[in-house]
Amino acid sequence: MPYKALLATAVLAAGVSGTAWFLSAENEGQFGWSDSVNHPPQPSATGMNRNSDSPGPDDSPSEPSDDALGFMLASVADEYQQTIRYPDYSVPLSAEQALAYQGNRYHPVELPLEDDGVFVVTLDKFRFTRGEPILVVASLSGRQVFGDSLAATLETASEQDRADSAELHATEETGYYQGNLSSDHEPGEYRLIVEARVDGRPVRHVSSLSIEPDLGEFNGIDSPYISGNDLVIPVQFDPENAGYYALTAQLYNGQRALAQLSAEDSLSGSSGTLLLRAHGSVLANRDVSGQLQLKNLQIRQMPARPGDRTHYAFGPDEGYEFSPPDLDRLRDEPAVNPESEQRAALLRQLADKF
Repeated sequence: MPYKALLATAVLAAGVSGTAWFLSAENEGQFGWSDSVNHPPQPSATGMNRNSDSPGPDDSPSEPSDDALGFMLASVADEYQQTIRYPDYSVPLSAEQALAYQGNRYHPVELPLEDDGVFVVTLDKFRFTRGEPILVVASLSGRQVFGDSLAATLETASEQDRADSAELHATEETGYYQGNLSSDHEPGEYRLIVEARVDGRPVRHVSSLSIEPDLGEFNGIDSPYISGNDLVIPVQFDPENAGYYALTAQLYNGQRALAQLSAEDSLSGSSGTLLLRAHGSVLANRDVSGQLQLKNLQIRQMPARPGDRTHYAFGPDEGYEFSPPDLDRLRDEPAVNPESEQRAALLRQLADKF
């Protein structure tokens, strides 16, 4: 998980720097680096006369205080301890995180024009399954004079070979243009170029999109059940090709995001099941009522060989709604991960030294 990886990096950096400073401070006379930091060599009288601008003792770098270093390590230890309460396959979500984790959103690119004008191109998503139409909507605003149509071109990102082109026609709403491009091309990354004429001069707007192969079809979910301290949600996916797949989805109760769920497995036949699990630490003692929903399903076919692309597909926009089993059996207990517990204990030991 990206957040845990980032935190682990911070923990490692803090641990190494803190341990090194601690060892040097507690072992004066045994480590050469301690002497060089704490007792810089003094220049001789002859040297001082030859170079009167040499830095004095007050110019040497200062050591971090015990309180500051201990507070830093204690803060990292507390945050890490809180993070490892949750297993990698089931982490709690805030509303902001739920929005950020939605995997197939296109972020419109705004190109500024003179006199506070703006040239914007919008797509309904970033990744298109090969064969489905690409609806392009562009808008132009400002005091300039615009043409009656815009030219849209789709080209490969690497070789910049033209794959398709179309004309975007003005709509009934002033300043808006739309048209369709074909996505029936080799999967990969593509550039979308939309050209307008502004005050008689060409203006190019460039953005990007991705074309994905047809990975298969989602076929709903089987009846969820409780196993150990997990709510297990079986998701049916019929792959076009055998391979290793990774599935993510968001668990909701009404409009409230509860958790980000993930699962990975090898699918070898024409139909398969991936088991999403919501851990008790994200569901127990929560005010969960009525139906639950799985939203924003995203599946990835992992590369078979180094250098191959990861391919993406997405579940239905409406997601899946289901009646959960009795959730009272779940317990609000931290996940058990011996390696993570050892790291947390080491961080706490380091913090306690100060």
